[in-house]
Amino acid sequence: MNIGIIGLGFMGMTHFTAAQSLRGVTPLAFATRNPKKLKGDWSSIQGNFGPRGDKQTDLTGVTPYADYKDLIADPNIDLVDICLPIEQHEQVTIEALQAGKHVLVEKPVALELAAANRMKKAAEKAGKHLMVGQSLCFFPEFRFLAECIQQEKYGKLVALNVRRMISPPKWLNLPDDLAALGGFGIDLHIHDNHFLAATLGMPEKVFAVGQMIGEHVNHTQTNYVYPNGPAVTCVSGAIATSALEFAHGYQAYFEEATIEFDAGTYGKEWVVNRPLTVLAKSGRVQTPRLKGGSEWFSAFAEELKAAAHVLKNNEMSPFLSVDNATAGLKLCHLEAKSIQTGKLVKV
Repeated sequence: MNIGIIGLGFMGMTHFTAAQSLRGVTPLAFATRNPKKLKGDWSSIQGNFGPRGDKQTDLTGVTPYADYKDLIADPNIDLVDICLPIEQHEQVTIEALQAGKHVLVEKPVALELAAANRMKKAAEKAGKHLMVGQSLCFFPEFRFLAECIQQEKYGKLVALNVRRMISPPKWLNLPDDLAALGGFGIDLHIHDNHFLAATLGMPEKVFAVGQMIGEHVNHTQTNYVYPNGPAVTCVSGAIATSALEFAHGYQAYFEEATIEFDAGTYGKEWVVNRPLTVLAKSGRVQTPRLKGGSEWFSAFAEELKAAAHVLKNNEMSPFLSVDNATAGLKLCHLEAKSIQTGKLVKV
């Protein structure tokens, strides 16, 4: 699979690095308007995890494009990997699909459901795969949980509590930048909603309480109502203090086992409070060996491997499906409605 990456910010660099680590997956080109990045100086790139960018000493065989339209037109590209700001997702995705390319677009697919549906229809019309890079499902601890749910490895899921919290990122100009992100109720929390949609399907109703900044969700505590199904809750938002930059984890209660995981960045240090642990009904406590690598980009490499599998076998992964990504986005909007009205909202 030959990949052309459009957008060379932190996520574009992450996808490029991840692709380089894989056999059979080649980052063949990238597109950026930044003249320094075009020449291989990526030292200005920095994200909220992983290393800073550096100067690329060997880009042999990689074509840099100043205009993304030239990358889309490159006949050697199989998959256009879009790592642009959210407001550009729809336009560039549709252009790439119309040019006959398969597309992987970074999360969220869009901010509005209408835009996501237009992108989906464009893929159907073009007869090409449209995938969305919701990477959480490819992190080892969450992939393990997904497999336990889908395979009923420990019986049926009875209850699930999920947590995803951050402190307001210092590199953003808040609250002005919230509109471009869709608020943290989309930018951050869509990971949780997508995971639930991909593993459990859509709930019948949602009830959320939390904090709004204008029309955007900044924090939510959500109950998802699955008739005759598990009791599911999630706490997610950007109300943590600066010493807690990021935290995520879950408690999953199955018929035959309880599974816990909890980790975060505490005072600039990554701390695993509770490594993924299976507490069996028999009394046994186990720390399973997890699939996937341990590099900072490993989850994204797994994501790209899954995308290659889709192209090779013409079989969509539920974790890359635009349908599930759109379902997750829908849940975000319904949570905002519930917070604003104080009511249980039908899905």
